[in-house]
Amino acid sequence: MSRRIVGALAGLLAAALAAAALLVGLEWHGEPPLPADARAPAADAAQIARGAYLARAGHCAGCHTARGGAAYAGGRGLATPFGTVYASNLTPDEATGLGRWSAAEFRRALRHGRSRDGRLLYPAFPYANYTLVADADADAILAYLRSLPPVAQPNRGHALRFPYGTQAALAVWRALNFRAARFELDPARPADWNRGAYLVQGLGHCSACHAARDALGASDEGLGGGLIPVQNWYAPALDDPREAGVADWPLEDIVALLRTGRAPQATTLGPMAEVVLGSTRHLSEADLRAIAVYLKSLPPAAPRAVAATARSTPRGVALYEKHCAACHGEQGEGAAGAYPALAGHRAVMLEPAANLVRVVLEGGFAPATEGHPRPYGMPPFATELDDRDVAAVLDHVRSSWGNAGSAVSPLDVLRWRGSR
Repeated sequence: MSRRIVGALAGLLAAALAAAALLVGLEWHGEPPLPADARAPAADAAQIARGAYLARAGHCAGCHTARGGAAYAGGRGLATPFGTVYASNLTPDEATGLGRWSAAEFRRALRHGRSRDGRLLYPAFPYANYTLVADADADAILAYLRSLPPVAQPNRGHALRFPYGTQAALAVWRALNFRAARFELDPARPADWNRGAYLVQGLGHCSACHAARDALGASDEGLGGGLIPVQNWYAPALDDPREAGVADWPLEDIVALLRTGRAPQATTLGPMAEVVLGSTRHLSEADLRAIAVYLKSLPPAAPRAVAATARSTPRGVALYEKHCAACHGEQGEGAAGAYPALAGHRAVMLEPAANLVRVVLEGGFAPATEGHPRPYGMPPFATELDDRDVAAVLDHVRSSWGNAGSAVSPLDVLRWRGSR
C-alpha cells in the first residue's frame, strides 16, 4: 500500500475521530455533572399527591401503560416512521423500573434525554419539551412513581431500522435538533399566562403533536399543526382560527373543551379525546384557565391558500343520503346537542383530510367525562365503505353547503387509514 493511500486513510480516520469527538462534546455541552446522591429523598404525602397531578398533566400513563397492562409498567409500542419504540417501566421495581434511580438521574432523563446509564433516549420520549420542567416538579413526579406498586416487567428492546437504532445516529440528530433549556418567566405577562405557557410548552408537550415535523422527525417550535406520524391523524393548528385556534373563544368554552371534551364550537375525537380522558380533565380550574389564556394569546397564523377542488358526484350524494343524512341532516345542519353540523364546520375543511378519513372508517367518539358522561358517537364504516366510497362521500361533504375543501382521492384514503 502506497504512502499516499496510507496518508489518505489516516486523514479519513482522523476526520472521523474528530467528528465523533465533536458530537460527544455537543452532546455533553451544558450538562452539569450528576451529584453523588444514590437515592431520591423521602417524600411526604403532599409531594406524592402533587406528583400524581403532574404525571396526569404530562399524560405519562398514555405512553407508559400497555393496553391491558399494569399502570406505568411500560411495554406499549409507539410506532414511528423509523420503527417502533417501546415505552419503559416507570414503576419502582429495583431490577426493571425506577427503583434504583436517583432524583438527579430522573431530572437528567427529563431535561437532557439520557437514561440512568447515560445512554441517549429516543425523542419519542418528548424531552425536547420536558427540558422545561422545573426540578421541583420532576422530583414530585418521581416521588409519585416511586409510590406505585413495583411491577417486574423488563423493558422491551426497540425495533428501529438501521441506522436509526444506533446511538451514533441519535447523537447526530440531537446535535442538530436538541438543546437543553429552562423555562423562563416572561415578566411582561401575567402569572396565568406564564403558567399556561409552562404547561403547554413543557409538561403538556402539545407541540409533540401540534407541530410540523421534518423528514428526520424533528418538530418546529410552533403550534401550527402537523400530521401525527404513523397514527395518520392531523393535529390541527392551535394558532389558526380556521383549524383549532381559540383566540375568539370565551375562556369558559376552552376550559369546557379541555375538561369535558366538548364545547359549543367543537368536540374532541381521536388522539385528543385520549388526552382529555387521561390528562386535561384531571387538571384544576386554575390550570385549565391558564392554558386557555395562553392559547388565546397565540399570534394568528398567516393565511394559507388551499384550492377548493372537491366535487360532489351522484355516488357521493347517494352514500351521504344512505349513511349520513339521518344524523347530520339533508343539508349538513346536524342536530343541536347530539350530532355536529357539517355545513361550515372547520374540521370538515382541514388540510389534509386525514381526520375525516379516520372518523368515517373508525367512528368518532368523544371521551366520556364527568361533564359529558354519555356522548353521542359515530359508528365506524370500515366494513361497509371501500376507499372509493369514502373518497366520494367526503368529496360531497367538503364541497356542499358552502364548504370548500380540496378533493380526497381513493389513494388518500388508503394512505390515511394508518394504524393505532
